[in-house]
Amino acid sequence: MNVRSVADLGPDERSALFERDAGVDAVRDDVRDIVSQVREEGDVALRRFASEFDDVEVGNVDITDAAERAYEAIDDDVRAAIEDAAENIRAFHERQVPEDWREDFDGRELGRRFRPLDSAGVYAPGGTAAYPSSALMGVVPAKVAGVEHVAVATPPAEEVNPVTLAAIHVAGADAVYQVGGAQAIAALAYGTETVTATDIVVGPGNRWVTAAKAEVRGDVAIDFLAGPSEIMVVADGEADPELVASDLVAQAEHDENASVVAVTDDADLAESVAEAVEEQASERDRESVIRGALDNDASGVFLARSMSEGVLFAEEYAAEHLSIQADDDEALLDRIPSAGSVFLGPYSPVAAGDYAAGTNHVLPTGGAARVTGGLSVDTFVRSTTVQRLSEDSLGDLSQTITTLAEAEGLEAHAESVRKRFE
Repeated sequence: MNVRSVADLGPDERSALFERDAGVDAVRDDVRDIVSQVREEGDVALRRFASEFDDVEVGNVDITDAAERAYEAIDDDVRAAIEDAAENIRAFHERQVPEDWREDFDGRELGRRFRPLDSAGVYAPGGTAAYPSSALMGVVPAKVAGVEHVAVATPPAEEVNPVTLAAIHVAGADAVYQVGGAQAIAALAYGTETVTATDIVVGPGNRWVTAAKAEVRGDVAIDFLAGPSEIMVVADGEADPELVASDLVAQAEHDENASVVAVTDDADLAESVAEAVEEQASERDRESVIRGALDNDASGVFLARSMSEGVLFAEEYAAEHLSIQADDDEALLDRIPSAGSVFLGPYSPVAAGDYAAGTNHVLPTGGAARVTGGLSVDTFVRSTTVQRLSEDSLGDLSQTITTLAEAEGLEAHAESVRKRFE
């Protein structure tokens, strides 16, 4: 990786960095056709697409029983790791459960109540790597929220990854379907003969999955439209270049389209990080994928003229994962409000959050962290406001209500208040 100066970035370079595209538009028409076929043909379409896209002849779409068998069959150490991660994720998300409340506001009893959605669909990706962790991240918060029926869709295979199936079982999913890609999102959104339609569809995936979520949004709720993985490391001169580089290489391992960025105000550190990235990349099994991500226009090591310039750069980037490796990390954190998840200090690698720290790794990308957060219990909960007014409290407000109603030309609104005092 070459070191570039933040101050010298041209318009095209800035566009590549700050306007990261999930690639949805390129596949939108094809995805619309897939969704339509699933809605019209149900399981027949799911089996046809499994043969066409996954080269798998699917018999039973529902493989819920296989998840329980996989849990019993996997190695003891893997099973223990899944259970440990699930426990930590569950504990963190239990802290998020909102409580109903009612309070008195000058005679007006006002409050909020919270109720879980009835059902949720979780997508657990497959493809070039298995993601049992994504199953945990999607299912656990839904169950903690109290969702009664949580279904998981994961791509079909001659043998669906047993670790992913075991994780789905540990997380507490109620149904598991072997269906992937855009067709999985359509099935969870609209239902088929086998797949039960859900109220919300969540989880990460490739651009086909993201495009399908965009297509079904409105008919069903979704979490957000996520693109390839990304990381921003903000480091000062005291940071260990090997550790900074290891976090960049780890995220690059996800996808050739991943974006990996480091920014520092120390020239020596910038050069050392760039060199360490090259060395570490050559040592990894997925080197070709990593190299693809490193060559991405939205990746690089950047030298800022000051840490303040670096902070502004990081805030504009609004990364999915923000790692701060600096002596004054808390102060820097206060100055960067836009990030999906933040990792403070040299012993908080992004991989900890990816798997077992307890926080959720389903996070906004492409700058969406400026306006939304990651998957949480809130995603699976609906809120309702509640009010009870006494005769006196309504009387106190009657003039205000009727004046505003008549100013809007809504006479019946005003009359509905006056009727109570005739």
